[in-house]
Amino acid sequence: MPIPATVNKKIRVLVVDDSIVARGMIIRGLSAHPMIEVAGFAINTLDAKNKIPQYKPDVVTMDVEMPGQSGLEFLKQYLPAHPIPVIVVSSLNLKVFDALAVGAVDFVRKPDNQQSAEAFITALTQKIIIASNARPRPVAPPAMAQVVSAAPKLGNSPGLDRVVIGLGASTGGTEATLEVMKRLPADIPPMVIVQHMPPGFTKMYAERLNRLCAMEVKEAQSGDELRRGLAVVAPADLQCRVVRIGARYTVNCTQGEKVSGHRPSVDAMFHSMAETVTCKMVGIIMTGMGQDGAVGLLEMRKKGAYTIGQDKESSVVYGMPGVAQNIGAVCVQASCENVAGVLLRHLKTLG
Repeated sequence: MPIPATVNKKIRVLVVDDSIVARGMIIRGLSAHPMIEVAGFAINTLDAKNKIPQYKPDVVTMDVEMPGQSGLEFLKQYLPAHPIPVIVVSSLNLKVFDALAVGAVDFVRKPDNQQSAEAFITALTQKIIIASNARPRPVAPPAMAQVVSAAPKLGNSPGLDRVVIGLGASTGGTEATLEVMKRLPADIPPMVIVQHMPPGFTKMYAERLNRLCAMEVKEAQSGDELRRGLAVVAPADLQCRVVRIGARYTVNCTQGEKVSGHRPSVDAMFHSMAETVTCKMVGIIMTGMGQDGAVGLLEMRKKGAYTIGQDKESSVVYGMPGVAQNIGAVCVQASCENVAGVLLRHLKTLG
């Protein structure tokens, strides 16, 4: 994940965690980085509420599970009126997606038997640096949140039986992708989704999308046949590529090398579509740091794909879609809320 080469000042971080052991590990790890200054710490959310105005951090790291008011409840109440980049520190827990839904920028999985403390600090450091340049997504208070309904079914349109859609995202992408997916109909042409995410979370994310969206969504497995009404999410730590078998398309999920610094990689998925998909295809690139997916999307466009990029104003991090736009990979830009409408209007020209 690329890190900016220079910054004008150190990134001030407030660490919020009730565990003295976890706090100590995070503070020591972050303090060792030349670009980060730990401005202070808070032992619970009440303490955080008092110390955020006092220390004026650029980024807050916050545990989800804490005695008293949880990190999730704090974010629900605090972020609508006081937007600030928050990195959630969580175990393998569904609540991390609830935290992202109420405005957290990103999350890091707590160290366990699958991840060392060093790897955890490295991931947290990278995400803090990215978050310091992020635009926190505006979050309406729960009482003002709008209910979005899926679009009506596309129906029996033979042309739509020969379409494959690829979507890639990174920082800010879990909620941005959901904003797109929940506006799409149950019989959408097959979709392959790559979202940069730690191991263990892609299955939970796919299950979340499946609950909240009209189409079927599942974590991809090698051999899954792409069909209308199905979206597959690339598994964490595996490269997911589209494969053609006669007139059918499936996915292949393998360990493989990192591509554009990632596994799964949006570029790997988009390149596979450009190389193998002979029917109509659509590529969508959403918010995210760096440039993963930009070159692959350009290859898709050169092969005749219709390509959509999320616009700068609605992106948490206008990295991936910005690079794609700059190199000519994007046919049309749209806000997060309008990507689905742009896609549906295009699909109706193919039906």
